[in-house]
Amino acid sequence: MKGRYFTSESVTEGHPDKVADRISDAVLDAVMAEDPDGRVACETFVSTGLVLVGGEITTDTYVDISSVARETVLDVGYNERSYGFDGESCAVLTSIDEQSPDISEGVSHATEVRGVEEIENHYDTLGAGDQGIVYGYACDETKSLMPLPITLAHRLTMRLAQVRKDDSVPDLRPDGKSQVTIEYDDGNPIRAHTVILAAQHDPDISEERLADKLTREVVEPSVGRWLDDSTEIFVNSSGRFVKGGPPADTGITGRKIIVDTYGGYGSHGGGAYSGKDPTKVDRSGSYMARYIAKNVVAAGISKECEVQVAYTIGKASPLAVTIDTNDTGVVDDCEIREAVEEIFDLRPAAIINHLDLRRPIYTPLSAYGHFGREELDLTWEKTDKVDELKGALL
Repeated sequence: MKGRYFTSESVTEGHPDKVADRISDAVLDAVMAEDPDGRVACETFVSTGLVLVGGEITTDTYVDISSVARETVLDVGYNERSYGFDGESCAVLTSIDEQSPDISEGVSHATEVRGVEEIENHYDTLGAGDQGIVYGYACDETKSLMPLPITLAHRLTMRLAQVRKDDSVPDLRPDGKSQVTIEYDDGNPIRAHTVILAAQHDPDISEERLADKLTREVVEPSVGRWLDDSTEIFVNSSGRFVKGGPPADTGITGRKIIVDTYGGYGSHGGGAYSGKDPTKVDRSGSYMARYIAKNVVAAGISKECEVQVAYTIGKASPLAVTIDTNDTGVVDDCEIREAVEEIFDLRPAAIINHLDLRRPIYTPLSAYGHFGREELDLTWEKTDKVDELKGALL
């Protein structure tokens, strides 16, 4: 139906919630680099002049969390005291404990192998780190098989960060946001209805000049052919945006879960990703669900696909798998589910092994989304199961 609209947003790495996500993932990467089997559940809070890192970490290595936090803040671009928050002068507080022994036992010795002397399959040994449901999604709107609105929203914020860092648009600061509304006709995207860009800046720059520069240097290259003469473009629509980042709004790990995933397309189980090692199925299970959904769509089995997987703590095998193609599949969803369960091993240890998740790969994912990142070599974005799915279903 013409006139259907869908809107998604993105934020830069300088947004306070993303600063928190980035610190949490940087701590995780520091552990993974030296101790791939480390258990990490790291949360970060940032505010004016303050970074607070807390959580549960069990590892054989030592991580200087204060140094990791400061380096991360500086790398994001908060390097001037006049910003009210910078990596040199901010206070860094830590409150770290080890993983609960009860949780550790459930993860290390899954229900499938407790009391078993000879384990036939070592993938049965690792239980899920918590109960919960995870989702993966893919559709054929873009080359990366991601929804168009979130793809363009991320493209805008990535471009905004780029022009700040290479100084092609001077006087920018790290905080920023974007929002894109796409109009659809009969289920197909046809144009950008509205584009919003908010960019933190130095106090002396002309608002009109900045808006014109950002339209030419960020909006037009990022949105491209989806713009038309009727597209509404708003750049810093509130006027000045000088005070930003943690001094303007506290940031907490895990508050941008829709930005991290599909921009509101599909469903979300509610679990955040950043700061969690891959034994947490919130993260690893979601990556596998995306991997499945993307391969289903890439195989031409459906135009869109949502995968839901349910887990309980301490059990290796998932409780249930659900496939929903929104009536776009060439075969029944139940048939797709049966093929998926045959081809993809959804036990946590198998996921970790197949996707090679015990590596320091997570910091770049803390901003601009965990999916559809064509500039990164992400294992869960590969379409190497297409032939197996076609053989089973087509």
